[in-house]
Amino acid sequence: MKSRRQSLILELVEREPIQSQEELRRRLRVHGVEATQATISRDVKELRLIKGPGHVGYQRSLRQPSSPLPVLDALERAAAEFLRSADCVRQLVVLRTGPGQAQPLAAAIDSARLPGAVGTVAGDDTILVIARDGRRAAAFTKRLTGYTER
Repeated sequence: MKSRRQSLILELVEREPIQSQEELRRRLRVHGVEATQATISRDVKELRLIKGPGHVGYQRSLRQPSSPLPVLDALERAAAEFLRSADCVRQLVVLRTGPGQAQPLAAAIDSARLPGAVGTVAGDDTILVIARDGRRAAAFTKRLTGYTER
């Protein structure tokens, strides 16, 4: 439920200006998701949303954390929660998640800026990760699947 809600929040703030958490709560309710103000506040913090200038509303933060540890912790938690399987084919890695979980995991992978991972393309339940070469793709796959075994 959390991943679905957070994915929907990201979609909503990218599609339209949302000025307050109350407005966000109402928009979520229209999409069939009930959430308290406290839950939305935690989601806004976890998604690193900021209020833009003027009437822009909430948007993703362009600022990266000063330490890589919170980003790597977020990646570890996202992989442990969302990753169902990983297959490596040469420099390509295909990750499978539950429905609606690919976007948050892809965002965590991109934020972590792991060496060798060039970028991600995410759908609803599948992520394509492009690595610099086959060796790095295999190391990336091993690292990510290791998070699910803890």
